[in-house]
Amino acid sequence: MSATTCPRMKVVLADDHPIVLSGLKGLIQTDTAFEIVATCRDGNSALEAIRTLRPDLAVLDVSMPNLTGLDVLGALASERLEVKVVFLTASATDDQIVTAVARGARGILLKDAAADALLECLHTVAAGSRWLPPDLVTSAMEREAGRRVEVDRLKTSLTPRERELVILVAEGLSNKEIARRLSLAEGTVKIHLHNIFQKLGVANRTAMTALALTYRDYLAR
Repeated sequence: MSATTCPRMKVVLADDHPIVLSGLKGLIQTDTAFEIVATCRDGNSALEAIRTLRPDLAVLDVSMPNLTGLDVLGALASERLEVKVVFLTASATDDQIVTAVARGARGILLKDAAADALLECLHTVAAGSRWLPPDLVTSAMEREAGRRVEVDRLKTSLTPRERELVILVAEGLSNKEIARRLSLAEGTVKIHLHNIFQKLGVANRTAMTALALTYRDYLAR
């Protein structure tokens, strides 16, 4: 069968920035192998379009209103919908990249990549391979693994109450405000903080805050 008679691969696009969405649509339409069947501005509409249209590929922004790209990917996995997902992102965090790979993303590409890289990525993923650039994905996984080791150490050494205090300090609350928030005596807060300093091996509130800001999202889980 010649290339011109092969069925075109159906693609759903989703990005909350209309200019980006329009640009992606125009770019992908230059390749006759693909057919854009829906363009969406948020995660909810993207998920519904995928459920209804059953595309071969879904090109999703990681950060979108309502449902994020990762939420959509999670829903697709739970519903066992066979669509290959490619993520486009301007600045995904290491945690987002690791989560995307863990949930089955077939490709991850930065938005500032060259136009031909996106088309090559889509062809690679459509053919059954993955597009996970080592300089983006492997580096993120290594950094994330290091963070999680440190977070495990923090969670093991701190009690739930102490972790709560660390998070509140990172939010900029004073001892008096923390005491009021947690219905504790201010002296009790000071004792807790002293114990936390010793457990974490930090000398003062500033050092503890710097550590907490680095791992705040993880400690809150």
